[in-house]
Amino acid sequence: QVKSEPARPGPAGRWTVSGTRNPPGPGTHPRPFSPLVGQLSVEDTASLVLCKPKVLPLKSVALEKLEALQRAQEM
Repeated sequence: QVKSEPARPGPAGRWTVSGTRNPPGPGTHPRPFSPLVGQLSVEDTASLVLCKPKVLPLKSVALEKLEALQRAQEM
């Protein structure tokens, strides 16, 4: 069973429990809400981000020019 603070009248005759405004139901007391009670699960894992493959030339422009010069010298 959850222990709660006794309800007390707040401004304008409204009932407050733990700083929240909740009108009491018939024969019941509002329960306080505490976000610090219970389990909190946060998943923050690093993962790979894949991008589109890039088409790279098999030979660089400089190597193609060098081969062209060598072929021209052999002739």
